[in-house]
Amino acid sequence: MARFSRLDVLNAMIDTGLVPVFYHPDVDVAKQVVQACAKGGARLVEFTNRGDFAPEVFKELARYIEREGVEVILGVGSVVDEPTAALYIAYGANFIVGPVLNEAVARLCNRRKVAYLPGCGSATEISYAEELGVEIVKIFPGNAVGGPEFVKAVLAPCPWTRIMPTGGVEASKESIQAWFEAGVACVGMGSNLIRKDLVAARDWEGIAALVQQVLQWIREVREALSEAQSQRPGPR
Repeated sequence: MARFSRLDVLNAMIDTGLVPVFYHPDVDVAKQVVQACAKGGARLVEFTNRGDFAPEVFKELARYIEREGVEVILGVGSVVDEPTAALYIAYGANFIVGPVLNEAVARLCNRRKVAYLPGCGSATEISYAEELGVEIVKIFPGNAVGGPEFVKAVLAPCPWTRIMPTGGVEASKESIQAWFEAGVACVGMGSNLIRKDLVAARDWEGIAALVQQVLQWIREVREALSEAQSQRPGPR
């Protein structure tokens, strides 16, 4: 059962602007990654459903987070069907992310008041996801569907849409700036943030520092955008 309400999860995504994404088959390594993300200031972490026994790793990770009081909201990604979503919700997933849009998953998550972020690659898919109750749509792969220009194109006629790109978001201020200037609500970052070399070296401080730096870039870009907006002349 989810520990955090759907509203709390969605607000945390929008407030921080970042969802770190990772998978590792070793639960002890997974614990360290989550701790590093939390130390860097991340409030959410997405564990991807990949590899044999991934649900078992997730279950142990969720228990550890609750037992140790780690200040992070744990969700699961790479979910493509309703049974898998139900299993992870039973194991404590606070949000469900998928590479594709699945109506049955959307209805299940609505019934359980769990946030669902399906992968969409067109304006039609995004609109249908919103009809199914999705508040934040994932565009995936973000770089392949059109990058920041795709986000701008969608938001022009649909400014109410909230978008989280995953895939193609780099750990650089230039990349962060391009996506947030385009109008994204938040970004999902996988191997560009939870880098394989840092995990292999067990450099948890390095991961924490990178998470902290990305969050700082997000704050800086948002502040600049807010200031620019406030200086624009209003309607006469």
